[in-house]
Amino acid sequence: MPPPPLLVRAARREPVERTPVWFMRQAGRSLPEYRAVREKHSFWEVAHTPELCAEVTLQPVRRHRVDAAVMFADIMTPVLGMGLDVDLVEGVGPVVGSPVRTLADVARLRVPEPEEAFAPLLAAIGAVRGELADEQAVVGFCGGPFTVAGYLVEGKPSREFAAVKRLMYAEPGVWRALMERLADCFAGYVAAQARAGADVVQVFDSWVGALSPADYREFVAPWSARILAAAGVPTIHFGTGTATLLPAMAEAGGDVIGLDWRIPLDEGWTLVGETRGVQGNLDPAVLLGPWERVEAAARDVLARAGARRGHIFNLGHGVLPGTDPSALTRLAELVQDATREARV
Repeated sequence: MPPPPLLVRAARREPVERTPVWFMRQAGRSLPEYRAVREKHSFWEVAHTPELCAEVTLQPVRRHRVDAAVMFADIMTPVLGMGLDVDLVEGVGPVVGSPVRTLADVARLRVPEPEEAFAPLLAAIGAVRGELADEQAVVGFCGGPFTVAGYLVEGKPSREFAAVKRLMYAEPGVWRALMERLADCFAGYVAAQARAGADVVQVFDSWVGALSPADYREFVAPWSARILAAAGVPTIHFGTGTATLLPAMAEAGGDVIGLDWRIPLDEGWTLVGETRGVQGNLDPAVLLGPWERVEAAARDVLARAGARRGHIFNLGHGVLPGTDPSALTRLAELVQDATREARV
Protein backbone atom coordinates (compact mmCIF):
# COMPACT_ATOMS: atom_id res chain seq x y z
CA MET A 1 0.00 0.00 0.00
CA PRO A 2 1.43 3.42 -0.91
CA PRO A 3 1.45 6.04 1.83
CA PRO A 4 -1.37 8.58 1.91
CA PRO A 5 -0.97 11.71 -0.24
CA LEU A 6 1.45 14.35 1.04
CA LEU A 7 -1.40 16.78 1.75
CA VAL A 8 -3.20 14.21 3.89
CA ARG A 9 -0.11 13.50 5.97
CA ALA A 10 0.49 17.22 6.48
CA ALA A 11 -3.14 17.76 7.49
CA ARG A 12 -2.71 15.05 10.10
CA ARG A 13 0.46 16.81 11.32
CA GLU A 14 2.56 13.77 10.44
CA PRO A 15 6.19 14.06 9.33
CA VAL A 16 6.48 15.00 5.64
CA GLU A 17 9.42 15.21 3.27
CA ARG A 18 8.45 18.77 2.25
CA THR A 19 5.61 21.26 2.54
CA PRO A 20 2.66 20.48 0.24
CA VAL A 21 1.46 23.31 -1.98
CA TRP A 22 -1.76 23.98 -3.91
CA PHE A 23 -3.73 27.11 -4.72
CA MET A 24 -7.36 28.00 -4.13
CA ARG A 25 -9.04 28.72 -7.49
CA GLN A 26 -6.08 27.17 -9.30
CA ALA A 27 -8.60 25.62 -11.69
CA GLY A 28 -10.16 28.50 -13.55
CA ARG A 29 -9.79 31.85 -15.19
CA SER A 30 -6.02 32.28 -14.82
CA LEU A 31 -5.38 29.40 -17.25
CA PRO A 32 -5.61 29.76 -21.04
CA GLU A 33 -6.54 26.08 -21.36
CA TYR A 34 -9.53 26.70 -19.08
CA ARG A 35 -10.61 29.72 -21.11
CA ALA A 36 -10.47 27.56 -24.23
CA VAL A 37 -12.92 25.13 -22.63
CA ARG A 38 -15.20 27.97 -21.55
CA GLU A 39 -15.36 29.32 -25.11
CA LYS A 40 -17.39 26.21 -25.92
CA HIS A 41 -19.17 25.46 -22.65
CA SER A 42 -20.93 27.42 -19.89
CA PHE A 43 -19.74 27.22 -16.28
CA TRP A 44 -22.57 24.93 -15.22
CA GLU A 45 -22.11 22.77 -18.31
CA VAL A 46 -18.46 22.22 -17.34
CA ALA A 47 -19.30 21.64 -13.70
CA HIS A 48 -22.09 19.15 -14.49
CA THR A 49 -20.26 17.13 -17.15
CA PRO A 50 -17.90 14.67 -15.44
CA GLU A 51 -15.37 14.57 -18.28
CA LEU A 52 -15.18 18.36 -18.57
CA CYS A 53 -15.11 18.85 -14.80
CA ALA A 54 -12.27 16.35 -14.42
CA GLU A 55 -10.30 17.92 -17.27
CA VAL A 56 -10.55 21.44 -15.85
CA THR A 57 -9.68 20.15 -12.38
CA LEU A 58 -6.54 18.44 -13.70
CA GLN A 59 -5.32 21.33 -15.88
CA PRO A 60 -3.48 23.21 -13.10
CA VAL A 61 -2.01 20.01 -11.68
CA ARG A 62 -0.40 19.24 -15.02
CA ARG A 63 0.80 22.82 -15.52
CA HIS A 64 1.95 23.77 -12.02
CA ARG A 65 2.81 20.29 -10.65
CA VAL A 66 1.06 21.13 -7.39
CA ASP A 67 0.34 18.54 -4.71
CA ALA A 68 -3.45 18.57 -4.97
CA ALA A 69 -6.30 18.88 -7.44
CA VAL A 70 -9.22 20.93 -6.12
CA MET A 71 -12.48 19.96 -7.73
CA PHE A 72 -13.99 22.41 -10.19
CA ALA A 73 -17.34 23.32 -8.68
CA ASP A 74 -19.04 26.30 -7.09
CA ILE A 75 -19.94 26.84 -3.45
CA MET A 76 -23.56 27.09 -4.63
CA THR A 77 -23.51 23.61 -6.25
CA PRO A 78 -25.35 21.90 -3.37
CA VAL A 79 -27.96 24.69 -3.37
CA LEU A 80 -28.99 23.61 -6.86
CA GLY A 81 -29.70 20.18 -5.42
CA MET A 82 -31.91 21.82 -2.80
CA GLY A 83 -34.22 23.11 -5.52
CA LEU A 84 -33.11 26.74 -5.90
CA ASP A 85 -32.10 28.41 -9.14
CA VAL A 86 -28.76 30.22 -9.01
CA ASP A 87 -27.36 32.44 -11.74
CA LEU A 88 -23.62 33.10 -11.80
CA VAL A 89 -23.55 36.67 -13.09
CA GLU A 90 -20.21 37.78 -14.55
CA GLY A 91 -18.71 40.53 -12.43
CA VAL A 92 -21.33 40.09 -9.71
CA GLY A 93 -21.33 36.51 -8.42
CA PRO A 94 -24.14 34.14 -7.39
CA VAL A 95 -27.61 35.66 -7.73
CA VAL A 96 -30.68 33.96 -6.24
CA GLY A 97 -33.95 35.11 -7.78
CA SER A 98 -36.10 34.11 -4.80
CA PRO A 99 -34.27 34.93 -1.55
CA VAL A 100 -34.83 32.75 1.52
CA ARG A 101 -36.21 34.88 4.37
CA THR A 102 -39.15 33.06 5.98
CA LEU A 103 -39.88 29.67 7.51
CA ALA A 104 -41.96 28.89 4.44
CA ASP A 105 -38.95 29.65 2.24
CA VAL A 106 -36.79 27.33 4.33
CA ALA A 107 -39.40 24.59 4.22
CA ARG A 108 -39.24 24.60 0.42
CA LEU A 109 -35.53 23.69 0.52
CA ARG A 110 -35.21 19.95 0.13
CA VAL A 111 -32.31 17.86 1.42
CA PRO A 112 -31.35 15.75 -1.59
CA GLU A 113 -29.90 12.29 -1.78
CA PRO A 114 -26.26 13.23 -2.48
CA GLU A 115 -25.33 10.30 -4.72
CA GLU A 116 -28.23 11.22 -6.98
CA ALA A 117 -28.19 15.02 -6.83
CA PHE A 118 -24.43 15.39 -7.18
CA ALA A 119 -23.68 12.40 -9.40
CA PRO A 120 -21.71 14.37 -12.05
CA LEU A 121 -19.33 15.85 -9.46
CA LEU A 122 -18.89 12.51 -7.71
CA ALA A 123 -18.07 10.83 -11.02
CA ALA A 124 -15.55 13.58 -11.76
CA ILE A 125 -13.90 13.04 -8.37
CA GLY A 126 -13.41 9.37 -9.19
CA ALA A 127 -11.95 10.24 -12.58
CA VAL A 128 -9.53 12.78 -11.10
CA ARG A 129 -8.43 10.39 -8.38
CA GLY A 130 -7.66 7.84 -11.06
CA GLU A 131 -5.46 10.27 -13.00
CA LEU A 132 -3.37 11.56 -10.10
CA ALA A 133 -0.21 10.08 -8.68
CA ASP A 134 -0.56 8.43 -5.28
CA GLU A 135 1.21 11.30 -3.54
CA GLN A 136 -1.18 13.89 -5.00
CA ALA A 137 -4.49 14.58 -3.26
CA VAL A 138 -8.02 15.27 -4.42
CA VAL A 139 -9.52 18.21 -2.53
CA GLY A 140 -13.28 18.30 -2.36
CA PHE A 141 -14.97 21.37 -1.00
CA CYS A 142 -18.15 22.87 0.29
CA GLY A 143 -19.27 26.41 0.95
CA GLY A 144 -19.52 27.33 4.60
CA PRO A 145 -23.02 27.74 6.03
CA PHE A 146 -22.76 31.48 6.73
CA THR A 147 -21.43 32.33 3.28
CA VAL A 148 -24.03 30.27 1.45
CA ALA A 149 -26.81 31.55 3.69
CA GLY A 150 -25.58 35.05 2.92
CA TYR A 151 -26.23 34.55 -0.78
CA LEU A 152 -29.59 32.89 -0.12
CA VAL A 153 -30.87 35.60 2.20
CA GLU A 154 -29.40 38.64 0.48
CA GLY A 155 -30.11 37.26 -2.99
CA LYS A 156 -26.70 38.41 -4.24
CA PRO A 157 -23.21 39.18 -2.89
CA SER A 158 -23.15 41.70 -0.07
CA ARG A 159 -20.58 43.60 1.97
CA GLU A 160 -22.78 44.61 4.87
CA PHE A 161 -24.95 41.46 5.17
CA ALA A 162 -27.71 43.67 6.55
CA ALA A 163 -30.55 41.31 5.57
CA VAL A 164 -28.64 38.36 7.02
CA LYS A 165 -27.98 40.08 10.34
CA ARG A 166 -31.54 41.32 10.57
CA LEU A 167 -32.70 37.72 10.17
CA MET A 168 -30.21 36.44 12.76
CA TYR A 169 -31.12 39.04 15.36
CA ALA A 170 -34.85 39.58 14.72
CA GLU A 171 -35.90 36.09 13.65
CA PRO A 172 -33.39 33.64 15.14
CA GLY A 173 -35.81 30.75 14.70
CA VAL A 174 -35.83 31.24 10.94
CA TRP A 175 -32.03 31.55 10.91
CA ARG A 176 -31.60 28.34 12.91
CA ALA A 177 -34.01 26.50 10.63
CA LEU A 178 -32.02 27.64 7.59
CA MET A 179 -28.74 26.59 9.21
CA GLU A 180 -30.21 23.19 10.08
CA ARG A 181 -31.37 22.64 6.50
CA LEU A 182 -28.02 23.71 5.03
CA ALA A 183 -26.05 21.60 7.50
CA ASP A 184 -28.19 18.54 6.69
CA CYS A 185 -27.50 18.99 2.98
CA PHE A 186 -23.83 19.94 3.28
CA ALA A 187 -22.99 17.11 5.68
CA GLY A 188 -24.25 14.61 3.14
CA TYR A 189 -22.49 16.49 0.35
CA VAL A 190 -19.01 16.37 1.94
CA ALA A 191 -19.41 12.76 3.04
CA ALA A 192 -20.38 11.76 -0.51
CA GLN A 193 -17.30 13.52 -1.90
CA ALA A 194 -15.11 11.56 0.50
CA ARG A 195 -16.76 8.29 -0.50
CA ALA A 196 -16.19 9.17 -4.16
CA GLY A 197 -12.44 9.58 -3.63
CA ALA A 198 -11.77 13.01 -2.15
CA ASP A 199 -8.76 12.74 0.16
CA VAL A 200 -9.36 16.08 1.91
CA VAL A 201 -12.39 18.37 2.14
CA GLN A 202 -12.17 22.14 2.56
CA VAL A 203 -15.06 24.18 3.92
CA PHE A 204 -14.94 27.69 2.42
CA ASP A 205 -16.78 30.10 4.69
CA SER A 206 -15.43 32.97 2.67
CA TRP A 207 -17.41 35.87 4.18
CA VAL A 208 -17.74 34.74 7.78
CA GLY A 209 -15.31 37.48 8.79
CA ALA A 210 -18.30 39.83 8.72
CA LEU A 211 -19.28 38.46 12.14
CA SER A 212 -18.09 39.17 15.65
CA PRO A 213 -16.67 36.23 17.65
CA ALA A 214 -19.81 36.09 19.80
CA ASP A 215 -22.13 36.05 16.79
CA TYR A 216 -19.96 33.44 15.08
CA ARG A 217 -20.20 31.13 18.09
CA GLU A 218 -23.97 31.57 18.38
CA PHE A 219 -25.11 31.71 14.77
CA VAL A 220 -22.57 29.67 12.78
CA ALA A 221 -20.17 27.45 14.74
CA PRO A 222 -22.59 24.62 15.68
CA TRP A 223 -23.53 24.01 12.06
CA SER A 224 -19.99 24.37 10.72
CA ALA A 225 -18.92 21.81 13.31
CA ARG A 226 -21.51 19.33 12.08
CA ILE A 227 -20.46 19.71 8.44
CA LEU A 228 -16.75 19.36 9.22
CA ALA A 229 -17.34 16.29 11.39
CA ALA A 230 -19.35 14.59 8.64
CA ALA A 231 -16.55 14.45 6.05
CA GLY A 232 -14.73 11.40 7.41
CA VAL A 233 -11.43 12.59 5.87
CA PRO A 234 -9.03 15.38 6.92
CA THR A 235 -10.67 18.79 6.72
CA ILE A 236 -9.54 22.37 6.12
CA HIS A 237 -11.66 25.16 7.62
CA PHE A 238 -11.18 28.45 5.78
CA GLY A 239 -12.56 31.98 5.87
CA THR A 240 -11.40 35.49 5.07
CA GLY A 241 -11.17 38.44 7.43
CA THR A 242 -11.11 35.94 10.29
CA ALA A 243 -8.22 37.12 12.46
CA THR A 244 -10.61 37.68 15.38
CA LEU A 245 -12.45 34.39 14.72
CA LEU A 246 -9.53 31.94 14.51
CA PRO A 247 -9.84 30.51 18.04
CA ALA A 248 -13.59 30.02 17.57
CA MET A 249 -13.10 28.45 14.13
CA ALA A 250 -10.57 26.03 15.60
CA GLU A 251 -13.08 25.12 18.31
CA ALA A 252 -15.71 24.46 15.63
CA GLY A 253 -13.43 22.00 13.85
CA GLY A 254 -11.07 21.31 11.01
CA ASP A 255 -7.80 19.44 11.09
CA VAL A 256 -6.29 22.49 9.39
CA ILE A 257 -7.38 26.12 9.71
CA GLY A 258 -6.94 28.25 6.60
CA LEU A 259 -5.43 31.70 7.14
CA ASP A 260 -5.99 34.66 4.88
CA TRP A 261 -3.18 37.12 4.11
CA ARG A 262 -4.25 39.74 6.62
CA ILE A 263 -2.49 38.07 9.56
CA PRO A 264 1.13 36.85 9.70
CA LEU A 265 1.17 33.08 9.56
CA ASP A 266 2.97 32.59 12.87
CA GLU A 267 0.54 34.89 14.69
CA GLY A 268 -2.38 33.09 13.13
CA TRP A 269 -0.99 29.72 14.15
CA THR A 270 -0.67 30.93 17.74
CA LEU A 271 -4.37 31.86 17.74
CA VAL A 272 -5.34 28.55 16.15
CA GLY A 273 -3.22 26.51 18.55
CA GLU A 274 -0.35 24.13 17.89
CA THR A 275 -2.61 21.06 17.96
CA ARG A 276 -3.96 21.97 14.52
CA GLY A 277 -2.29 22.60 11.20
CA VAL A 278 -2.63 25.81 9.23
CA GLN A 279 -2.90 26.56 5.53
CA GLY A 280 -1.74 29.71 3.80
CA ASN A 281 -1.18 32.46 3.44
CA LEU A 282 0.44 34.45 0.62
CA ASP A 283 -1.57 37.47 -0.56
CA PRO A 284 -2.84 36.42 -4.03
CA ALA A 285 -2.32 39.99 -5.29
CA VAL A 286 1.43 39.67 -4.71
CA LEU A 287 1.49 37.38 -7.74
CA LEU A 288 0.58 40.39 -9.89
CA GLY A 289 3.92 41.99 -9.02
CA PRO A 290 7.53 41.20 -9.91
CA TRP A 291 9.00 37.80 -9.10
CA GLU A 292 11.41 39.25 -6.55
CA ARG A 293 8.48 40.39 -4.42
CA VAL A 294 6.67 37.05 -4.83
CA GLU A 295 9.76 35.13 -3.77
CA ALA A 296 10.41 37.34 -0.74
CA ALA A 297 6.80 37.09 0.42
CA ALA A 298 6.72 33.30 -0.07
CA ARG A 299 9.95 32.83 1.84
CA ASP A 300 8.54 34.96 4.65
CA VAL A 301 5.51 32.66 4.90
CA LEU A 302 7.78 29.62 5.00
CA ALA A 303 10.03 31.20 7.61
CA ARG A 304 7.03 31.91 9.83
CA ALA A 305 5.89 28.30 9.44
CA GLY A 306 9.36 27.22 10.57
CA ALA A 307 9.10 23.72 9.08
CA ARG A 308 6.58 22.84 11.79
CA ARG A 309 4.33 19.86 11.18
CA GLY A 310 0.95 20.74 9.74
CA HIS A 311 1.75 23.58 7.36
CA ILE A 312 0.17 23.53 3.90
CA PHE A 313 1.31 26.33 1.60
CA ASN A 314 -1.47 28.16 -0.21
CA LEU A 315 -2.65 31.66 -0.97
CA GLY A 316 -4.69 33.67 1.51
CA HIS A 317 -7.65 33.48 -0.90
CA GLY A 318 -8.17 32.41 -4.52
CA VAL A 319 -5.94 32.98 -7.53
CA LEU A 320 -6.85 36.29 -9.17
CA PRO A 321 -7.96 36.05 -12.83
CA GLY A 322 -5.12 38.24 -14.12
CA THR A 323 -2.38 36.13 -12.57
CA ASP A 324 0.37 34.96 -14.92
CA PRO A 325 0.23 31.14 -14.80
CA SER A 326 4.03 30.96 -15.02
CA ALA A 327 4.25 32.78 -11.68
CA LEU A 328 2.15 30.07 -10.04
CA THR A 329 4.30 27.34 -11.57
CA ARG A 330 7.43 29.08 -10.35
CA LEU A 331 5.94 29.60 -6.87
CA ALA A 332 5.00 25.93 -6.51
CA GLU A 333 8.52 24.92 -7.51
CA LEU A 334 10.03 27.39 -5.04
CA VAL A 335 7.99 26.04 -2.11
CA GLN A 336 8.72 22.44 -3.01
CA ASP A 337 12.45 22.96 -3.44
CA ALA A 338 12.93 25.25 -0.45
CA THR A 339 11.11 23.02 2.00
CA ARG A 340 12.70 19.85 0.71
CA GLU A 341 16.10 21.42 1.26
CA ALA A 342 15.10 22.55 4.74
CA ARG A 343 14.45 18.96 5.77
CA VAL A 344 17.67 17.46 4.37
